[in-house]
Amino acid sequence: MSRPVTQDRPGPDAADKRRGRRTRRIIVSLAVLVAVLVAADFGLAAFAEHTVSQKARQQLSLADDPSVTIHGFPFTTQAIGGDYGHISLSASGVPIKDLKDVGVSAELYNVQAPLSDLLKGNTKAIDVGKLDAQVTIKASDINKVDPLTKIEDLRIDPSSISYVQTGQDEATGSDATTTTQNAQQQDKSKAGVRLSGNVQIAGQKLEIFCFALIELHGTAIDIVPTRLQYGNDKETTVVPQAVQKALLPNFKATIDTGNLPFKVTPTAVQVNPGSVTIKGEAENVNFSGATSGG
Repeated sequence: MSRPVTQDRPGPDAADKRRGRRTRRIIVSLAVLVAVLVAADFGLAAFAEHTVSQKARQQLSLADDPSVTIHGFPFTTQAIGGDYGHISLSASGVPIKDLKDVGVSAELYNVQAPLSDLLKGNTKAIDVGKLDAQVTIKASDINKVDPLTKIEDLRIDPSSISYVQTGQDEATGSDATTTTQNAQQQDKSKAGVRLSGNVQIAGQKLEIFCFALIELHGTAIDIVPTRLQYGNDKETTVVPQAVQKALLPNFKATIDTGNLPFKVTPTAVQVNPGSVTIKGEAENVNFSGATSGG
């Protein structure tokens, strides 16, 4: 008698292989979906950043779009709620009053911006809960302010207030320009500065070092010269009092920054190598207030 024919059944290894292939397909599909969602999120964020950048360019009268970064991930959840925790903006070449090459950077926190208005570029609908801003003025711009125009090749470096006033630093007895000493000068309405450049004295060109205070008064900064030295970086000589009296007015100036962007209230002045930075803050402002002062 012949035995009945039986169909071979797949072994456990074949079933495991099929399950493994299905699992891999699911994982690949999920990975593709996540990649698409992430790409879409970054694309939407980039579009929103570009829109804000273009509006800021118009309001700040810039030649190029400023840099705008919307922090936080995912962007989509922030956009749906219209609530952004942190946005950064920075621009160079901003014209403010008579200054033509001002650098502006701002950190915006607790920003409320409905997605529909943001995509339409309606900056009047963008409200900022808190804003920290910096305005940096280069030495080349400061050199265009009278009477500093009489100083050839004006250079700016930080110094301690004590050295400006007495010629000696309280701690070391030397010119205080180190990072540690500069940190002590930050976030205050007054700072020490060393201005240097060439001036004509009795028909001769001499390099003069002026030690002065920079004082913040509203939206203006006053340069108040205290004393002069001449020579070079390695060795200087105190200018005689009679000559100082005649030359010091050439270093006394007021720089009006006009109305700062975002209606920022200046709170501190800081001297950097080659520039002066005004720091300020504001609360509950509208993004449309980013216009530079005239």
